[in-house]
Amino acid sequence: MDTDIQQLLSEITDYCKRAEISESTFGRQVVNDGKFVNRLRSGRGVTLRTMNRVREYIRAHPPGPDSISEKEAALKLVDEQFSAPRVPAAAESLAREIKREAADQASKQARRPFRFYENRQKYLHFVHTCNEKWAISQRAGKELKLLQPTFPALRMFDAGMGDGTVLTYVMQNLHRQFPTVPLFINAKEMSLEDVRLGLRKLPDRFVEHPATVFVISNMAYNEAPWLSPHSSDQPLNWHEIALEGNCAHEYGEQIEALHSILDEGWQTRPSPKTGNPLYATPSVLVLYRADQKFMMENIIPPKGSIPGDYDFILAAQPWQARVSAEFKVKRILAPLARSLASGGRLLGVQSYGDDPGLEIVRRIWPDENPFTINRHILLKVLKDELGPEAREFNFNTMSDAKSVFRYDMHTLPTEIGDHIGSSTLFAAWNAAIYVNQIQDDQIEGAVASGQYLQATREVLKQRGALWFNDETFVVTRKRANGKED
Repeated sequence: MDTDIQQLLSEITDYCKRAEISESTFGRQVVNDGKFVNRLRSGRGVTLRTMNRVREYIRAHPPGPDSISEKEAALKLVDEQFSAPRVPAAAESLAREIKREAADQASKQARRPFRFYENRQKYLHFVHTCNEKWAISQRAGKELKLLQPTFPALRMFDAGMGDGTVLTYVMQNLHRQFPTVPLFINAKEMSLEDVRLGLRKLPDRFVEHPATVFVISNMAYNEAPWLSPHSSDQPLNWHEIALEGNCAHEYGEQIEALHSILDEGWQTRPSPKTGNPLYATPSVLVLYRADQKFMMENIIPPKGSIPGDYDFILAAQPWQARVSAEFKVKRILAPLARSLASGGRLLGVQSYGDDPGLEIVRRIWPDENPFTINRHILLKVLKDELGPEAREFNFNTMSDAKSVFRYDMHTLPTEIGDHIGSSTLFAAWNAAIYVNQIQDDQIEGAVASGQYLQATREVLKQRGALWFNDETFVVTRKRANGKED
């Protein structure tokens, strides 16, 4: 292993021990990649820019007894904000009270609980024990049958690719429905780990459907459909890769070799307002087969901006349930609707509740109700947000019988009976609190008392299985000839 990388690994290991954090947490915080340290240890190369970024983070966030507590930091900040010449006693007392309240508020913000819904390990456990991704792809298949793509390609936007499982299923179905139609697939994803996982599923798609242009970006919902960032402060990091060869293994080797492009392009920084990750540099990666370039000249996107005009948009679980309807619509749904082509269809999918998973949660927290913003509310707010533009669209909430679908946790018939195994209980509990987006600070008490196991066991025995419900809605842009779908 290169001496510089050995030295960097030593610095990271020492920092993680002193800061009392895991190496995967360090990787996600610094370079948006939980497997970053493992990749270094296995001999994977790293750019000088990334090495400097890691060392700068370590210098800027010193752990140990010399660092001040969150409360002290908050008080120090407030002291700086409220420093002023000597004032009368009454005013001084009022200033002290304001300082205390401001410090408490700043300290609470600094200790904002880690949201369970964003926990990578719990997410992976959920997706590998439940079949939601397959169920979503099956529901999307009903929309694909209604598409009427126009020259030069069928255009799809995935509003949150994740690990690429749903998108891969949908692309397989698109090939079945339109085996000779060129595909333009644009996927949004900010997580570097998910980008890598998603790209690894592509080689077979390029073999089965050669006329495919696949694009992935890390931009926001109001930028990614057009591949154009709103701010001109940073240059657009654009990479176009023509894959050579004629078999999946060759394509896979070339995609795997893109790690340095991904490492640099998918860096993140925390939002100064919310702490949520934002892209450090707007980045776009375009992939297609080199032997198809001549025929797809009109499909390969030029650097800068594209018109949108999507025939199909999949927005599957693109938000947290407890976020306001106004936020979901303004930041996500409205931009997506505006990027639809004439006759284009947007399928929205979100958790619905009214299932055994919610029953488990309510055994411990009876008043818990994370799914208050249903599809009817969302589309009403969307109509209001679009204003006069709403006349260009159809909004279909459908009946519950058509909108709501079920997905299940995988279990054997013998696993749920008089004696339910620990692995099944833990998997069911994990799925229930993941879907219902219970925060870690809530969970601690239930886990400490053992309530969670009893609640999970009782519901599983009563229901004989564990399943969850999702609801769907469809937004379509009316065709130019005035016909409605």
